[in-house]
Amino acid sequence: MTLVNVELGDRAYPVRIESGGLDWAGQMLAPYARDGRIVVVTDRNVLAAQGDRLTAGLNRAGLEPDGIVIAPGEESKDWSHLARLIDDLTARGVGRDDHIVAFGGGMIGDLAGFAASILKRGVGLVQVPTSLLAMVDGAVGGKTAINTTAGKNMVGAFHQPSLVLIDPDCLDSLPVRELRAGYAEIVKYGLISDPDFFAWCEANGPILLAGDQAAREQAIALCVGMKAAIVAEDERDEAGRRALLNLGHSFAHAIEAETGYRLLHGEAVAIGLCLAFRLSAEHGLCPAEDAERVESHLRAVALPTTLDEAGLAADGERLAERIRHDKKAANGKVRLILARGIGQAFVVDDVPLDEIAAFLDRQRQPLDA
Repeated sequence: MTLVNVELGDRAYPVRIESGGLDWAGQMLAPYARDGRIVVVTDRNVLAAQGDRLTAGLNRAGLEPDGIVIAPGEESKDWSHLARLIDDLTARGVGRDDHIVAFGGGMIGDLAGFAASILKRGVGLVQVPTSLLAMVDGAVGGKTAINTTAGKNMVGAFHQPSLVLIDPDCLDSLPVRELRAGYAEIVKYGLISDPDFFAWCEANGPILLAGDQAAREQAIALCVGMKAAIVAEDERDEAGRRALLNLGHSFAHAIEAETGYRLLHGEAVAIGLCLAFRLSAEHGLCPAEDAERVESHLRAVALPTTLDEAGLAADGERLAERIRHDKKAANGKVRLILARGIGQAFVVDDVPLDEIAAFLDRQRQPLDA
């Protein structure tokens, strides 16, 4: 078992990483239950794959889950599903001294977390992530959100959980496509500030995706530790440090929105990481070899690396407009995360939108090629 603390003063909380932890979840969740009942928000896929394990784990400690089941998929992370979830939680009498358990992937963590942040001006939250992406990124740090017609995660709040319980055994039932999508976020941590970890990914990524338990646990623990340190330093993304976690994400969110969330988030992130390094290389900020190395590794694990693989019909101008809405923009310029090399990400606040549009147009395969 690995324990990582997110140090936020009186709002600090532990992230417990333990294979088989779900089978003993009741012992860890008992302090957050009321009268033997705990409200669990999940989706149909997670319920089918892991619901029996969680129920048995809760029952061992005398707890009964009171489940709210959401339709799976990013399309459930919207205003209408949020409203229904709030109504369901209210009908169950959830109060400010209660905790909601978000049991699922990134969509559930975001939706249930945002509901917890606004219901009665804030109720407790426990994150129990079941996807690789949520384990290494979404469940830690307190960001919650829903999507709107303007783009991904446009409405949300910071709402830190009281506990994050990660059981890597949940990954055994995850489809390989979902595993690959989560792996893109693992690679991101190496690209931000740890070139040795990126090299580790190059050597161990294939066995991690193939099911090597030790590799999975090592990667999860390292990523959670890196994110916990960043969140403790810059909880609300005010000092710029936390913005580094958005490497590749401005492009990714635009791609997701433009494709109607047909791509998984991690698939769009993989493309976004390649775009961020290609743009950095074009500007002479990082060696072209580093951009090629990033693309080569992501391609080697069967992740998409180009806009054409996303099946986009939009031109660069339209995608740049999506990026303008996704991130802070002023005077026709936006903030992006670029890189001086692998493990050397940094924030740029003045990238012109027309330059981004032209760059994105150059990434498309010519029709007569």
